Amino acid sequence: MEEQMHLSNSLSLGVAAVALLCANGVMAQVADGDTSTMKIGFSNSYSGNSFRQVMNQSFEAIAKQAVADGVIADYGMVSANNNVTEQAGQIQNMILEGYDAIAILAGSDTALNGAVRDACDAGITVVVFAGTVTEDCAYNVNYNWASMGKQEIDFVAGQLGDKGNLLEIRGIAGDSTDKDISDGLHEAAKAYPDLNFVGTVYGQWTSTVAQKEVATVLPTLPDVDAVVTQGGDGYGAAMAFAASGRKMPIIIMGNRQDELAWWKEQKDANGYKTMSLAATPSVSQIAFWTAQQILAGKDVPKKVEVPLLTINGDDLDAWLAATPVGGVANPTYTQDLVVKMIDANKNGEPLPTTPAPQQ
Repeated sequence: MEEQMHLSNSLSLGVAAVALLCANGVMAQVADGDTSTMKIGFSNSYSGNSFRQVMNQSFEAIAKQAVADGVIADYGMVSANNNVTEQAGQIQNMILEGYDAIAILAGSDTALNGAVRDACDAGITVVVFAGTVTEDCAYNVNYNWASMGKQEIDFVAGQLGDKGNLLEIRGIAGDSTDKDISDGLHEAAKAYPDLNFVGTVYGQWTSTVAQKEVATVLPTLPDVDAVVTQGGDGYGAAMAFAASGRKMPIIIMGNRQDELAWWKEQKDANGYKTMSLAATPSVSQIAFWTAQQILAGKDVPKKVEVPLLTINGDDLDAWLAATPVGGVANPTYTQDLVVKMIDANKNGEPLPTTPAPQQ
């Protein structure tokens, strides 16, 4: 999903997530094994769009600080040009260069299995994030995309009294993340038989595409009460409805600055209510700290679910102020906060929320 999102490459500054010392009354169990002589690498399948570039910047910011603090000795970053053969070769080079852990955003869930297995066999910790590989020696840090669909449906149902007409904006046909989110939407909607999907378009996680596709389909649709989305498409949908002269529906937003700014304008003008949720480029920081904690001796589950960043009306102003024009809300994930996520996964507890930035 991330590869298709066209966002600012400006790293959102000043959005540090202030981790609480306690989660559910239990101290975050940070492993303190010595990792000061170790190296952590990052293999990115692609860095050709701004979302991935911010992801790289997010990883580098936290890794550079960890080096300065003596937490690790060094870090390295490589990126393939959407070429899994090239990415596999880069991982092999990292093995030869003596990395202790490698965080991987994989270009394929199967084509990198050989390189991942070679890394594991060499004693290297492999953390795959924001996607999967089928080689089971790797740790997996990922979102529950189906839960994104459920969050949207539950919110919309609450606002509409459990009934209304929905327009679904999907991502890219054939993409697994698109399917997971859409499946989550439709599964959750089964609990609300009076919510009806009256149309579907593919917005490719891009505002301009979404605007065009929504504008094209609107004349064929009955009244639309809500638009459920996947990220990068909310502002375009709003522009299409505004141009059509139709009543503005509830449109789920995706944490982009233009979406948040439009939402605030509408909220201030007429009390418009919606919510916003999405993945964050700084998920790379969660992968970094997960790798560091494994190296430090922490018992980490092979699968670590991480929370989507959800923005509601109460913290809209804080996130908008911290998000650069053209950018995306992008928190900094501290070691303590990531450990809280790991512990929640281990203990079957709710995932910690990401605190809103300080204004």
